[in-house]
Amino acid sequence: MSDIFRENEVGNRYAKAIFELARDGGALEAVYKDFATLKALITESADLRRVLGSQAFASDLKLKGLLAVAKKAKLNALTTKALNLMGHKSRLDQLGATIAGFNSLYAAHKGIVTATVTSAVALDDGQLKNLKTELAKALGREADITTLVDPAILGGLKVRVGSRLFDASLKTKLDSLKFALKRA
Repeated sequence: MSDIFRENEVGNRYAKAIFELARDGGALEAVYKDFATLKALITESADLRRVLGSQAFASDLKLKGLLAVAKKAKLNALTTKALNLMGHKSRLDQLGATIAGFNSLYAAHKGIVTATVTSAVALDDGQLKNLKTELAKALGREADITTLVDPAILGGLKVRVGSRLFDASLKTKLDSLKFALKRA
Protein backbone atom coordinates (compact mmCIF):
# COMPACT_ATOMS: atom_id res chain seq x y z
CA MET A 1 0.00 0.00 0.00
CA SER A 2 2.89 2.40 0.62
CA ASP A 3 3.50 2.41 -3.16
CA ILE A 4 0.26 4.35 -3.59
CA PHE A 5 1.89 7.35 -1.93
CA ARG A 6 5.20 7.14 -3.79
CA GLU A 7 6.09 10.19 -5.86
CA ASN A 8 6.34 9.86 -9.63
CA GLU A 9 6.65 12.22 -12.59
CA VAL A 10 2.94 12.50 -13.36
CA GLY A 11 1.95 12.97 -9.73
CA ASN A 12 4.67 15.56 -9.24
CA ARG A 13 3.42 17.62 -12.21
CA TYR A 14 -0.09 17.74 -10.73
CA ALA A 15 1.34 18.38 -7.26
CA LYS A 16 3.41 21.33 -8.47
CA ALA A 17 0.46 22.94 -10.26
CA ILE A 18 -1.84 22.46 -7.26
CA PHE A 19 0.83 23.71 -4.86
CA GLU A 20 1.46 26.88 -6.87
CA LEU A 21 -2.26 27.61 -7.23
CA ALA A 22 -2.82 27.01 -3.51
CA ARG A 23 0.17 29.13 -2.49
CA ASP A 24 -0.75 32.00 -4.80
CA GLY A 25 -4.42 31.80 -3.85
CA GLY A 26 -3.82 31.75 -0.10
CA ALA A 27 -5.24 28.24 0.25
CA LEU A 28 -2.02 26.36 0.97
CA GLU A 29 -2.93 25.27 4.50
CA ALA A 30 -6.46 24.28 3.47
CA VAL A 31 -5.25 22.14 0.56
CA TYR A 32 -2.56 20.58 2.77
CA LYS A 33 -5.24 19.60 5.31
CA ASP A 34 -7.50 18.32 2.52
CA PHE A 35 -4.73 16.11 1.17
CA ALA A 36 -4.04 14.82 4.70
CA THR A 37 -7.74 13.94 4.95
CA LEU A 38 -7.73 12.23 1.55
CA LYS A 39 -4.55 10.32 2.42
CA ALA A 40 -6.14 9.07 5.65
CA LEU A 41 -9.31 8.05 3.81
CA ILE A 42 -7.36 6.19 1.13
CA THR A 43 -5.17 4.51 3.74
CA GLU A 44 -8.16 3.38 5.81
CA SER A 45 -10.40 2.25 2.97
CA ALA A 46 -9.40 -0.77 0.90
CA ASP A 47 -12.47 -0.15 -1.27
CA LEU A 48 -11.41 3.41 -2.07
CA ARG A 49 -7.87 2.23 -2.91
CA ARG A 50 -9.30 -0.48 -5.15
CA VAL A 51 -11.59 1.93 -7.01
CA LEU A 52 -8.89 4.56 -7.54
CA GLY A 53 -6.26 2.07 -8.66
CA SER A 54 -8.39 -0.20 -10.82
CA GLN A 55 -8.78 0.11 -14.57
CA ALA A 56 -12.06 -1.79 -14.26
CA PHE A 57 -13.86 1.37 -13.14
CA ALA A 58 -14.48 4.16 -15.65
CA SER A 59 -12.94 7.55 -14.85
CA ASP A 60 -16.34 9.21 -14.56
CA LEU A 61 -17.44 6.67 -11.93
CA LYS A 62 -14.19 7.13 -9.99
CA LEU A 63 -14.67 10.89 -10.13
CA LYS A 64 -18.30 10.72 -9.07
CA GLY A 65 -17.37 8.62 -6.03
CA LEU A 66 -14.41 10.79 -5.11
CA LEU A 67 -16.43 13.99 -5.44
CA ALA A 68 -19.05 12.51 -3.08
CA VAL A 69 -16.24 11.83 -0.59
CA ALA A 70 -14.91 15.37 -1.12
CA LYS A 71 -18.33 16.89 -0.49
CA LYS A 72 -18.84 14.87 2.68
CA ALA A 73 -15.33 15.79 3.90
CA LYS A 74 -16.02 19.47 3.03
CA LEU A 75 -12.84 19.87 1.03
CA ASN A 76 -11.64 23.25 -0.21
CA ALA A 77 -12.88 24.40 -3.62
CA LEU A 78 -9.35 24.29 -5.07
CA THR A 79 -8.87 20.70 -3.92
CA THR A 80 -12.21 19.74 -5.46
CA LYS A 81 -11.27 21.46 -8.74
CA ALA A 82 -7.98 19.56 -8.78
CA LEU A 83 -9.81 16.26 -8.24
CA ASN A 84 -12.21 17.20 -11.04
CA LEU A 85 -9.35 17.92 -13.42
CA MET A 86 -7.57 14.69 -12.54
CA GLY A 87 -10.81 12.77 -13.04
CA HIS A 88 -11.50 14.32 -16.44
CA LYS A 89 -7.92 13.55 -17.51
CA SER A 90 -8.26 9.92 -16.28
CA ARG A 91 -5.51 10.49 -13.72
CA LEU A 92 -7.22 9.64 -10.43
CA ASP A 93 -4.94 6.62 -10.22
CA GLN A 94 -2.19 9.23 -9.64
CA LEU A 95 -3.89 10.81 -6.62
CA GLY A 96 -1.58 9.12 -4.10
CA ALA A 97 1.52 10.23 -6.00
CA THR A 98 0.07 13.74 -6.27
CA ILE A 99 -0.52 13.86 -2.51
CA ALA A 100 3.05 12.67 -1.88
CA GLY A 101 4.46 15.26 -4.28
CA PHE A 102 2.36 18.04 -2.78
CA ASN A 103 3.46 17.07 0.74
CA SER A 104 7.11 17.21 -0.34
CA LEU A 105 6.65 20.68 -1.82
CA TYR A 106 4.78 21.82 1.29
CA ALA A 107 7.50 20.48 3.59
CA ALA A 108 10.23 22.20 1.56
CA HIS A 109 8.24 25.44 1.60
CA LYS A 110 7.77 25.26 5.38
CA GLY A 111 11.31 24.06 6.11
CA ILE A 112 10.09 20.73 7.43
CA VAL A 113 12.28 17.67 6.92
CA THR A 114 10.46 14.54 5.80
CA ALA A 115 11.54 11.19 7.17
CA THR A 116 10.36 7.68 6.40
CA VAL A 117 10.72 5.30 9.32
CA THR A 118 10.47 1.56 8.72
CA SER A 119 10.02 -0.76 11.68
CA ALA A 120 9.30 -4.48 12.07
CA VAL A 121 6.11 -3.74 14.02
CA ALA A 122 3.87 -0.68 14.20
CA LEU A 123 5.15 2.04 16.51
CA ASP A 124 2.86 3.17 19.31
CA ASP A 125 2.12 6.85 19.98
CA GLY A 126 4.77 7.13 22.70
CA GLN A 127 7.48 5.63 20.53
CA LEU A 128 6.49 7.88 17.63
CA LYS A 129 6.58 10.96 19.87
CA ASN A 130 10.05 10.03 21.20
CA LEU A 131 11.30 9.36 17.67
CA LYS A 132 9.97 12.72 16.47
CA THR A 133 11.72 14.48 19.38
CA GLU A 134 15.03 12.70 18.76
CA LEU A 135 14.90 13.38 15.02
CA ALA A 136 14.21 17.06 15.67
CA LYS A 137 17.28 17.19 17.94
CA ALA A 138 19.48 15.37 15.44
CA LEU A 139 18.33 17.33 12.40
CA GLY A 140 17.97 20.72 14.07
CA ARG A 141 14.38 21.15 12.85
CA GLU A 142 10.99 19.51 12.88
CA ALA A 143 10.55 16.26 11.00
CA ASP A 144 7.37 15.07 9.30
CA ILE A 145 7.43 11.31 9.79
CA THR A 146 5.84 8.65 7.61
CA THR A 147 5.89 5.19 9.14
CA LEU A 148 6.04 1.88 7.32
CA VAL A 149 5.92 -1.63 8.73
CA ASP A 150 8.21 -4.27 7.22
CA PRO A 151 8.49 -7.48 9.28
CA ALA A 152 11.45 -8.53 7.09
CA ILE A 153 13.78 -6.15 8.98
CA LEU A 154 13.20 -8.32 12.10
CA GLY A 155 13.75 -5.47 14.58
CA GLY A 156 15.24 -2.01 14.98
CA LEU A 157 14.56 0.85 12.58
CA LYS A 158 15.44 2.19 9.17
CA VAL A 159 15.18 5.96 8.92
CA ARG A 160 15.38 7.67 5.53
CA VAL A 161 15.81 11.46 5.54
CA GLY A 162 16.10 12.73 2.00
CA SER A 163 18.73 10.63 0.27
CA ARG A 164 20.34 9.52 3.54
CA LEU A 165 19.47 6.16 5.07
CA PHE A 166 20.21 5.33 8.69
CA ASP A 167 19.88 1.57 8.97
CA ALA A 168 19.77 0.20 12.51
CA SER A 169 17.71 -2.85 11.59
CA LEU A 170 18.43 -6.24 13.07
CA LYS A 171 18.44 -7.80 9.59
CA THR A 172 21.26 -5.52 8.42
CA LYS A 173 23.28 -6.20 11.56
CA LEU A 174 22.82 -9.96 11.13
CA ASP A 175 23.79 -9.72 7.45
CA SER A 176 26.94 -7.81 8.38
CA LEU A 177 27.81 -10.39 11.01
CA LYS A 178 27.21 -13.22 8.51
CA PHE A 179 29.46 -11.49 5.96
CA ALA A 180 32.20 -10.99 8.56
CA LEU A 181 32.02 -14.63 9.61
CA LYS A 182 32.31 -15.77 5.97
CA ARG A 183 35.44 -13.66 5.51
CA ALA A 184 37.10 -14.99 8.67
